[in-house]
Amino acid sequence: MADITPDPIMRIALGFMAAKHLFVASAIGLFERLAGGPATLDELATNCGVPRRTLGISVDAMRDGERYHNSAAAAAFLAGTPGPDLRPLLRVLDRISYGLWMNLEAAVRAGEGQRQFGGFSAEQQQIFSAGVEAFSAASAVALAANYDFGRHRRVLDIAGGTGSFLIPILRRYPALQATLFELPGACAVARQRLASEPEGARVSVVDGDFFTDPLPGGHDVLIVANTVHVLSVAHNLDLLKAIRAGVEADARLLLVDMWMDPTHAQPPAAPLMSGEFLVMSGEGQAYGEDQADAWLGQTGWRKLERRPLAGPASVIIAEAI
Repeated sequence: MADITPDPIMRIALGFMAAKHLFVASAIGLFERLAGGPATLDELATNCGVPRRTLGISVDAMRDGERYHNSAAAAAFLAGTPGPDLRPLLRVLDRISYGLWMNLEAAVRAGEGQRQFGGFSAEQQQIFSAGVEAFSAASAVALAANYDFGRHRRVLDIAGGTGSFLIPILRRYPALQATLFELPGACAVARQRLASEPEGARVSVVDGDFFTDPLPGGHDVLIVANTVHVLSVAHNLDLLKAIRAGVEADARLLLVDMWMDPTHAQPPAAPLMSGEFLVMSGEGQAYGEDQADAWLGQTGWRKLERRPLAGPASVIIAEAI
């Protein structure tokens, strides 16, 4: 017992404090201010417009001697330099997710939570949509590069957020046409986002709720990305049945998610984020590839393979039978 310490417990228990310090640092523009090189606390306080004392509370973990600097990861993903930008993801975790996690105990005890989708304000929807796009940017590019969309004519992205999965696909396949099907609030953000891209001219944006509205027809490949994890098993089965009913045999279905291995412990981000999916949707969680295999077999689909994408994401490819 003398060798056993509470350190592992305390690292987890105090983890929310580290997260909040990170969110604050990003919100006040700290990483951008350090993009040009190390700075003193006085210089940072002046440049960020934040009192020196309280700024020091949030940034001491970054200190190297008397000067502060960006780590390699912060410089790459948080400093506003060209390339992947995770600042929108931090905003959604801070401004939306953080408060919702206060409801986790109640949701676990009750077996369900309160669905947030469709209830965001316009500002929250903008934050949420941008954050999800940042989170999935690498997997969107990987899907376009690792699946042959040249065999298809028209792609339907179901609950496709800002259309961020469609942009790299259409950029790579100039003959392909696309439809984005989303809730009205998300569609408003998507229309703005797609208007800034040349590929947006080839995307039809359709408002709707796949729980209550028919899916747009006439597509031979369908993408469901980062959506399975916000639905219950019953609702996933309903969705897969509805998709199958609206397509011809041999149509392809691409299910992009953090599919877990048979132990449901890998990738590590998936079981951790199950709590996020529960408090955000009221019913979701991360699922295993084995569960998806069973659903496909029950709903008129034949699984072809699973391919890794980027980070914890992978795609399950299925064909209508």
